[in-house]
Amino acid sequence: MKKMITTLVMLGVIHLGVAQQKQQRPNIILIMVDDMGYSDIAPYGGEIQTPNLSRLAAEGLRLQEFYNNSICAPTRASLLTGQSNHKAGIGFFNVNLGLPAYQGFLNKESLTLAEVLKTAGYSTLMSGKWHVGDDSIYWPNQRGFDRFFGFIGGASNYYDIGSYPDKVPPVPLVEDNRRLNLAPGQYLTDEITGHAVKFLEEQNRTSQPFFLYVAYNAPHWPLQAPPEDIARYKGRYAIGWDSLRNERIARQKQLGLIRKDATIAPDPEVPAWESLTYDEKKLWEKKMEVYAAMVDHVDQGIGKILDKLKALKKEDNTLIVFISDNGAQGGFIPTGRRRQRSSGPIGTAGSYDYQEQSWAHVSNSPFRSYKASAYEGGISSPLIAWYPAKIKGGSVARGTAHLIDLAPTFYEIGHAHYPATYHNFSIQPLQGVSLVPLFFSLREIDRSTPLFWERAGNRAVRKGKWKLISSYPSKQWELYDIDNDRAETRNLAAQQPQVVKELSAAYEQWASDNNVVDYDKIKPAGPAGFAGPTGAPVLPSHSKKQ
Repeated sequence: MKKMITTLVMLGVIHLGVAQQKQQRPNIILIMVDDMGYSDIAPYGGEIQTPNLSRLAAEGLRLQEFYNNSICAPTRASLLTGQSNHKAGIGFFNVNLGLPAYQGFLNKESLTLAEVLKTAGYSTLMSGKWHVGDDSIYWPNQRGFDRFFGFIGGASNYYDIGSYPDKVPPVPLVEDNRRLNLAPGQYLTDEITGHAVKFLEEQNRTSQPFFLYVAYNAPHWPLQAPPEDIARYKGRYAIGWDSLRNERIARQKQLGLIRKDATIAPDPEVPAWESLTYDEKKLWEKKMEVYAAMVDHVDQGIGKILDKLKALKKEDNTLIVFISDNGAQGGFIPTGRRRQRSSGPIGTAGSYDYQEQSWAHVSNSPFRSYKASAYEGGISSPLIAWYPAKIKGGSVARGTAHLIDLAPTFYEIGHAHYPATYHNFSIQPLQGVSLVPLFFSLREIDRSTPLFWERAGNRAVRKGKWKLISSYPSKQWELYDIDNDRAETRNLAAQQPQVVKELSAAYEQWASDNNVVDYDKIKPAGPAGFAGPTGAPVLPSHSKKQ
């Protein structure tokens, strides 16, 4: 009898230990914005009012060097799977170019965050933009998410959303595989936030930890925002992009995000603010006022999510990670005016403007180039990580980290096993490294292999301080010392031929291992003025003043 009692006690202790382990596993919230530059939010030097992100940064960690894949769908592919975008099946975009690495949707050999965390007992929730599989058999609920609200494609209007009897907008909304009927006039950012909060309320009825992925559309074009938010920035941008960029760079130095002697990337295509006419200045001011309002409104949404966490008494055991999918978008509209399909003042439901290169140059401060490029301005994102129980508040760390690192990070803190097989498919091994030592102890990342990029012929390698890059259509390698010249102003390829040889060979091996194809062999054709496959405007890179 005594032996039986001892055995029962031991079993009880084991059961209690397992239960405590499950209870201690953190909830995870991943928040991603769309087309927002490195310096836009206040914690990264911006003047836009983002008090909730500022709070997360003050109580958490900021990374100096966090990398994305330069454009929407490839970024989401790596984010959701921990694979290169090619290994995940989205080597170019969410269009099928006839090869497995370029099929335009996530393959079954690449498991999503939701699929893996779900097997570990997590509730899996998503609100926002999907963009990694248009066919309904590849939608979020079919790839591991218990709940989903949002849109499937690459972009959406902000007011003209949902589908209702007398009108079917181009981007209908979906909730758990059902198309929604929404009355006109609702604002997309509010709908994404509202459903995220709703899912948290519903999930609170269970004892499971949760993974919530909130993928905002803002501040992706078209520029549309509530009037009261736009009014908050009236007159703020009358100083112009030259002065504003200087302000942001000065704050970035104060915050320790860039060195005091950091190189700053010029853009000779951006005209001097004082060269514009009065009317031109007013047009440009309005664009940035609306853009700022869109970012501001996202921050308000994040505040509502934080309030709900507090109300549910879950904020002390939740990891929040905030990133952007790529840098701000460059290019100029040839006429300097809005597209023909735009109607109504900038910022309203009928308008169809976007930020454009002159302001995007500010958004990406102090870096070179823009969205879709492998230069730092295209692939650099802010990253804020907040977890009150584990992360030291106010920390600024170098990184260097990439999207592929988030999956192993979440799996480690969530005690989730990453399988070798899943539903009879052989699963590809993760390509990143866990950021847990960096997040929780500020230790340097132990990365044994370089980071690599390829998208639409733009290629890059990052190893230590060196970055090798070529910008399509050129195939000539350039080399930069990122430690001393992150703005990529001094090409050292001629002075360091051995480094170029070593890194280019590493790239070729990676390209072979990841089924990367020469872009000239698969390049899709698009109509002049718009790239059909990407949905993004093709804007001349050599246009000067608007």
